[in-house]
Amino acid sequence: MKRRTILKLGAAAALGTALSPVLASAPRGKLTPVKFTLDFRVTSQTSPFLLALAKGYYAEEGLDVQIDVGSGSVASITRVASGAYQLGLGDISALIEFRANNAGVAPVQAIYQYYNRAPFVIIGRKDRGVTEDFRSLQGKRVAGAAVEAVRRSWPIAARRLDVPEDLFDWVTTDFSARDNVVVRGDVDAATYFHDSAVSLFARMPPEQLSILSYVDTGAHLYGNAVIANPTLLQEQPDIARAFLRASNRALRETLQDDAEAIAATLKREPMLNRDVERERWAICRQYIAGPETQRVGLGGVDPAVMQTQIESVATVFGLARTPAMAEIVTDDYLPEAGEREVTA
Repeated sequence: MKRRTILKLGAAAALGTALSPVLASAPRGKLTPVKFTLDFRVTSQTSPFLLALAKGYYAEEGLDVQIDVGSGSVASITRVASGAYQLGLGDISALIEFRANNAGVAPVQAIYQYYNRAPFVIIGRKDRGVTEDFRSLQGKRVAGAAVEAVRRSWPIAARRLDVPEDLFDWVTTDFSARDNVVVRGDVDAATYFHDSAVSLFARMPPEQLSILSYVDTGAHLYGNAVIANPTLLQEQPDIARAFLRASNRALRETLQDDAEAIAATLKREPMLNRDVERERWAICRQYIAGPETQRVGLGGVDPAVMQTQIESVATVFGLARTPAMAEIVTDDYLPEAGEREVTA
């Protein structure tokens, strides 16, 4: 996708590449404070951002970045919309819903597609007859939180599979109890962000489990993206560009060798287990650098795929309106294409 030919936001584009007032006027050596919220707690799934901080990549770009834990991808969107954070990680489908339902709220946009594929999976017990075929879930009991992305996106996957949405029975379960109900056998399967299932794998041998990925249904759903407050994009666009350059640099390094990124994660959260976090990252990288990434580059999207997702979410979530693509995502702040090539 060519930069500045697709997905442009007029107000941001009008600012062009002029230096932001903050960066232009800051004395040499003075850093500009930036607040960035994760979608959830610190784990290796977001280790590239911690690596960029630890190695001084943000500082080299003139930024003093504060990285805070989040409480869910929807909460991170509201944090950024409120202005409490300039930048954050939020789920694209949740952003589509947010923009459709909050016309009078700050128009948050995605500026870097972190997860090229949403890591949505259903994991089932083989001894309950669950195989890697989604149709094996027919009549089963599947645990899922009341409001969470994997459960809410199931109708999109079901339509791709041409199976009924009520193929199985939902058992509403809190996230914290999900592993327990699977291990005890209270349910036959449960929804997961794939990387979060490392906790289940520590309690049940993976060979006893079947992993059913939404990716395999043919449903291409983009996942978490770096999202930005519109005031930042309009008034200080070079801060957004600088943040993405540093983050993208660290992501490329982590895809090549995860050792330093895992170390940075453990330094931030010493209670984490190195082997578990390496296992988690090995799962995450499959979704961050998907097959499409070879063509669109890290952080990029295919406009046709994004448009399909917007329309699917609008239909399945019953949105009052379908947001325009330019409301959801812009490529105006991405690093140059050559800097976003996947070399891992």
